[in-house]
Amino acid sequence: MAAHKDTGAHPDRPANRLAEASSPYLLQHAHNPVDWFQWGPEAFEEARRRDVPILLSIGYSSCYWCHVMERESFENEDIGQDMS
Repeated sequence: MAAHKDTGAHPDRPANRLAEASSPYLLQHAHNPVDWFQWGPEAFEEARRRDVPILLSIGYSSCYWCHVMERESFENEDIGQDMS
């Protein structure tokens, strides 16, 4: 079993599926209330199954505006629920 890699900023919140990602950027979102998927077939299959659009967030771990977006949007419980 692989070691837990989660380095999310809010360990008091439940981890989402990004907690096992290898990307530092994705790991920063491991405790967002958004039901994130990594890029790949699983995300597309789920979007097709639910007939919903895909919201694609592109960023990197040291991006200032990426942190602002997380703080102002992705960490908000109501927004996270709407996005999921």
